[in-house]
Amino acid sequence: QVQLVESGGGLVQPGGSLRLSCAASGSIFRILMGWYRQAPGKQRELVARITSGGSTTYADSVKGRFTISRDNARNTVYLQMNSLKPEDTAVYYCNAYYLLNNFWGQGTQVTVSS
Repeated sequence: QVQLVESGGGLVQPGGSLRLSCAASGSIFRILMGWYRQAPGKQRELVARITSGGSTTYADSVKGRFTISRDNARNTVYLQMNSLKPEDTAVYYCNAYYLLNNFWGQGTQVTVSS
């Protein structure tokens, strides 16, 4: 069982930045970690993920603006979001994929609006 707690969401103006954090209850050393988001009326979608070796994958819509990183010593994954747009507004969820199971955090709201 992996428990995940997200933080760092909030209201930001277009063009602004936020950094999301995801703290895990245990070691994430061998775990594939990711960030997903779900906007109202839409399906949950992958934003970015990072392997245990540090390889990263991004959705086309966030490439060049978002950066995912991990600190295995702190059991924490981050999502740095720059140049935010109104269409980035969503609930952002942290995900851990481990032993063929998906584990999810409770989500954190990100709202991009002037």
